[in-house]
Amino acid sequence: MPQPELLPRHVAIIMDGNGRWAERRHLPRLAGHRAGVRNMHRIVRACVNVGIPMLTVYAFSTENWGRPTEEVDGLMEIFADASERETRNLHRNGVRIKHIGSLENVPLAQRRAIEKAVELTKDNDQLQLNVAFNYGGRAEVVRAVREIVQSQLSADAVDEQTIADHLYTAGMPDPDLVIRTAGEMRLSNFLLWQTSYSEYYFSEKMWPDFGEEEFARAIDAFASRRRKFGRL
Repeated sequence: MPQPELLPRHVAIIMDGNGRWAERRHLPRLAGHRAGVRNMHRIVRACVNVGIPMLTVYAFSTENWGRPTEEVDGLMEIFADASERETRNLHRNGVRIKHIGSLENVPLAQRRAIEKAVELTKDNDQLQLNVAFNYGGRAEVVRAVREIVQSQLSADAVDEQTIADHLYTAGMPDPDLVIRTAGEMRLSNFLLWQTSYSEYYFSEKMWPDFGEEEFARAIDAFASRRRKFGRL
């Protein structure tokens, strides 16, 4: 494992491939989503063990509402059950949960589960786990612009920091490393503003199979890169 100074402070993960993982095993797609929730244990544990202070996971995008109703309803049930069950485990391990995204139009059971998880874990400091649920990067920027306009701030006073201060991630460091599983190589509307200088790691493994060994490879790959941020 790299030296502490070479570790990312903030890792963001696009957890892709749950449905394909299940289909390859002749299982319902929802079985893959349940396996994906279980896999989060391994990656959260890995972050704590290594000393990475912040992890953001793309749990449900604004575009995911367009999936078949049966799958969306099943996902909502999985999220509600997982929030109730997993929050206690995360709390015992000192994990602070933050929600990134909009709670508008989220079913009441899921909204209450998110609010309860955030409140219960608000004083923990072992790891901050940001859960991007009902999240879309473009919608986030639009929301930020609307808030700035409503504040009646003059145009000359608006800079990059102004916009950053109105994003869901206000006050958080930008992701140093973005991981996407299942062989896909796109951002899919995830943290569009925040990832402008992130490093990327794409894995062929489906998310339920993305374990601690593959996570370590991603961290090693990050540590080997020289980040110049546009400078020489």
